[in-house]
Amino acid sequence: MNGKDKTWRLRLHEIIYESNTAAGKAFDVSLLVLIIASIVIVMLDSIERWHNLYGPLFSQLEWLFTFVFTIEYILRLISIEKPWKYVFSFLGIIDLLAIIPSYLSIIYTGGQSLLVFRALRLLRIFRIFKLTHFLSEMKFLGVAIRGSLTKISIFMTVVLTLVIILGSLMYLIEKGENGFSNIPESIYWAIVTITTVGYGDISPATPLGKFVASIIMLMGYGIIAVPTGILTNEIALQARKKEQKNEVCPGCGKEGHDVDAKHCKNCGALL
Repeated sequence: MNGKDKTWRLRLHEIIYESNTAAGKAFDVSLLVLIIASIVIVMLDSIERWHNLYGPLFSQLEWLFTFVFTIEYILRLISIEKPWKYVFSFLGIIDLLAIIPSYLSIIYTGGQSLLVFRALRLLRIFRIFKLTHFLSEMKFLGVAIRGSLTKISIFMTVVLTLVIILGSLMYLIEKGENGFSNIPESIYWAIVTITTVGYGDISPATPLGKFVASIIMLMGYGIIAVPTGILTNEIALQARKKEQKNEVCPGCGKEGHDVDAKHCKNCGALL
């Protein structure tokens, strides 16, 4: 790559990925306005009366938004040295989801209803107004959730086993009556009860059934507290880790580097 191309790409990267310059902020604000307008159009088009009156106009505007977002997506790929890193990133997947539904609607009727996924792109507002602490906290929470996912998965497996046993038990106790007509229905009741939702569409009538139901209700409070404790503990562990900065790598678009980092920990590019 010659010097001119490199300078051009760095300038494009600065405008598209950074918001600490006038051009970058103007780009992001304009993008957000388009995203909000597109979401509003999709919502209005779902109202039958508005669709009958302005359906063709809504369709034209939606294709205009799709064209703009497609160009923006291509520019994001061009402006970094390793575009596949952006393609498979969280925001990269969201950006792709923002344009696919329109093209999908050509071969699949109703595909445009998926355009509401564009609302996720509003996450970029954190970068526009330099609310980096919000973005950092979101990433911090995401790391904590991933760290506790294994423990929570094991816990949910235990709960699932428990509701199967309890549901089957209630089926036997109620003898297939009072709504407990089969084991799947009884398991559904156990899930509703142990989560303290309590729809009331099925309820035991026998004394033993009411006793077991009371135990399940009390267990529900303790069961709800366990995932909260697991996640809280993981958040506390993550809080002890080194603070990170929110600088975007010009090579792969990754964020979350250490405060004293000089190179990207993902691709090695100079920060």
